[in-house]
Amino acid sequence: MFSYYVYYRVDANRAAECGSRVRELLGAMRRATGVQGRLMKKRGEPNLWMEVYEGVADDAKFEWELAEAVARLKIQECLMSGTPRHIECFENP
Repeated sequence: MFSYYVYYRVDANRAAECGSRVRELLGAMRRATGVQGRLMKKRGEPNLWMEVYEGVADDAKFEWELAEAVARLKIQECLMSGTPRHIECFENP
């Protein structure tokens, strides 16, 4: 099983819009993969967000679905200019 941690910096002027898009992303991922993700914001740094997806069995399918949904929902438009989404994947030992 795998756990994914996706973090990024949101444009403060688009935070509400980004929140809507990310909630839609979480729903799309649940429907496509059965994995319910959650959204977190860093304490003291409200523009640093993290999506957490745990219990991923099929990493290849998950990564494909995530990339497709992120592109379709145009998540990049809500991020601070010049900043990417960072994806980290951890394996259960």
